[in-house]
Amino acid sequence: MFSLARENIRIAFDSIKSQLLRTILTVLIIAIGIMALVGILSGVSALENTITSNFSSMGSNTFNFQRYEFTAQRQSSRERQKVNPIIDYRNVKDFEDKFNFPYTKVAVSFTGTMGAEVKYENKKTDPEVGVLGANEYYIENSGLDIANGRSLNVFDVQNSNSVCVIGSDLQKALFPDENPIDKTISIRGSKFKVVGVLKEKGSTFGNNQDLRVIMPIQKARSIFTNPNINYNLSVKVDKTDMLEAAQQDAIQTFRNIRGLNPIEDNDFGIERSEDLLNQVAQNTKALYVAAWIISIITIFGSTIALMNIMLVSVSERTREIGVRKALGAKSSTIAFQFFMETIIIGQLGGLLGIILGILIGYAVARGFELEFSTPWVAMIWATSIAFIVAVVSGLYPATKAAKLDPIESLRYE
Repeated sequence: MFSLARENIRIAFDSIKSQLLRTILTVLIIAIGIMALVGILSGVSALENTITSNFSSMGSNTFNFQRYEFTAQRQSSRERQKVNPIIDYRNVKDFEDKFNFPYTKVAVSFTGTMGAEVKYENKKTDPEVGVLGANEYYIENSGLDIANGRSLNVFDVQNSNSVCVIGSDLQKALFPDENPIDKTISIRGSKFKVVGVLKEKGSTFGNNQDLRVIMPIQKARSIFTNPNINYNLSVKVDKTDMLEAAQQDAIQTFRNIRGLNPIEDNDFGIERSEDLLNQVAQNTKALYVAAWIISIITIFGSTIALMNIMLVSVSERTREIGVRKALGAKSSTIAFQFFMETIIIGQLGGLLGIILGILIGYAVARGFELEFSTPWVAMIWATSIAFIVAVVSGLYPATKAAKLDPIESLRYE
């Protein structure tokens, strides 16, 4: 039995080699469908991994005030888009003074620039460094960790000390061979002593989170005097069971600061990292569905192409089938031979599609600086689909070959 099966597999490979061009074209058609599935799923997975890791680092017990909601509601063309006022410095200072919910920490920050040039002795960076002004709670509330040195403390913020915490890429650029702690860097002519270095975070959509400087907020305000600066508020609740109550109290406090009456809607947005993760999950789910629809359409075409090549193969080898039957080959043996040819072509297409799909997913991840991971689930699905395509495509040609009459087959020219 095993020797017969081995012989059928050998004959199947010989047949594939004899029709090499046709086989290559069929394998490519199958590979395109599998490549679309694996490539899109890999890319979406990389996007989801990156965004999830960025948001989850904030912690589920943190919520943020911002100018607009993360999810903008759809409005008809006749409706006027509501423009919320910026969150200015007076707003955040009033909130710091008035919000006194227990077990909470309020982080205040703003982005001074994303194009600063930082100097150290005779070295300087390109003008692409982000500079943030923040209070002592910003680094903790943002889920950042200190790799070397210390974070900003309350004395730095209250005294507006000329100190800063830098990102890991900035350390590599200015201090490749020395410890940056207590070294002095220059930003827009102002001197700052480095007191800490952040752990590496990577970048998202070209936004390098490791190429930045965090300094006390008042010091940053004295350097970056742009009008209409929008500030960020982040509240961390140490006890998770008090999160809802803290959020409600914070919203009411900020509404009072804004001077809103009870019937007016919020003119600001508030989001928890958990809400952002849920929104990301919904968006990626839609991308997964789109990936499956595109792939199914392509794979359906692959199935038809593979079935067609096998039917042509049956027609071309009718006389061979007649000879094998005349020598005693069973119908099941004939069917198994053609079925194995289909399975081999299908798996070759699946393997090629998986390789191309992973390469495309990796290229997308590298191009958009996303966190790539090997798409094992997509690979398992691709292997299974390639096998199903081969089974569906091979059943009819194999059955047709098995049912051929040996006498009529021998007469076939």
